[in-house]
Amino acid sequence: MPVRNFEPINPSTDVTTTKTLLHEVIPVTGTIVSGTYGTFPNENNIKNYTHGQFQSVYDYPFLSSSANHIFDLSIGYASDSHLSSSSATQNAKKINMYNQFAQVLLGFTGSDNQIRKFESDLRLDGTGSMNEVFFISLSRLLTKDEIKKGTFRITLGSGSWADPFAAAGSFTLGDYTSKIDGTGVTNADGGDFGVLYDSTTASVGDGGYGAIFYQAGIVVLTSSLFNTGDYAGQFNQEGGHPAYHVDDSFHSASITGSVDALRHRVKNIEFNNTTQINSTIYFCRAPTSKFNYSSNPTYLTGSKIRIKNIASDNPVSYITTVGLYSPNNVLLATAKLSEPLKKSVDNELTIRVRLDY
Repeated sequence: MPVRNFEPINPSTDVTTTKTLLHEVIPVTGTIVSGTYGTFPNENNIKNYTHGQFQSVYDYPFLSSSANHIFDLSIGYASDSHLSSSSATQNAKKINMYNQFAQVLLGFTGSDNQIRKFESDLRLDGTGSMNEVFFISLSRLLTKDEIKKGTFRITLGSGSWADPFAAAGSFTLGDYTSKIDGTGVTNADGGDFGVLYDSTTASVGDGGYGAIFYQAGIVVLTSSLFNTGDYAGQFNQEGGHPAYHVDDSFHSASITGSVDALRHRVKNIEFNNTTQINSTIYFCRAPTSKFNYSSNPTYLTGSKIRIKNIASDNPVSYITTVGLYSPNNVLLATAKLSEPLKKSVDNELTIRVRLDY
């Protein structure tokens, strides 16, 4: 067996830690969201629930073992919204959805611990409140550790119900002012969030049309997006009922009906996700006077070192493996070198071992 030579590691000089951020581009096309796996709104990759509080979107028919969950859709409004009334469809559930998302993402404020409202800016001062909103809760499979700041884009159709992507075209919202260095971002209970704008020339502090929570992977869109344009009077016309304004849809349609209408207008969603890799790096040092011999049986022949031609030559060994041991000499980890490293008394080696987690 090879010789076990031990060399102590100095935690102050031989150990360091690093953080690496990996990013993937994640595109979600509107054809997957609406129309690929069946006839809208009853596609096989759209899962509705008996509780009726949200809808799940998959990249394949959801009964298949190959299906991956992409995101959930829901709507909600504040308890003091002008749409809230006893006659509203699923009124309590719509209020509950708003409050649950708001208290998790924004927390509470004031001496009476009122739930904060979503706002169209970064101030969290009670102005610019978004009382009626859509929720897009992206799957952790897509967002990983978080969404990279400044990369989120969502394109929505701005045409009529019958042809949302026709001549009227579409518009794109993005977190154009958010930067990795923290510019254009505010921290709340649910992590960092930025504002979604419809223009690349927007400035920090301007009012936007929604918010994106980067670590939570949740997008909040104000319903006022659909108050003007060709879609104003026909945001939702599902199931043959009269054309609904977006406010009518929030008030009179079910949660499922309203998110179907939003899904009908999604053309594209794109962002970069982030995976954080934490590493501990050990610098394992082999000084000149150590690790120059081996007890491997093939190292000797006839009591002589095979790789020595002259008896007075210095011994030579080849390092192939590094082991990390506890203070009690218990082996904790091993690292294999890609090729043997020659070691003798006239050189010393520093081998860099990295543990990722």
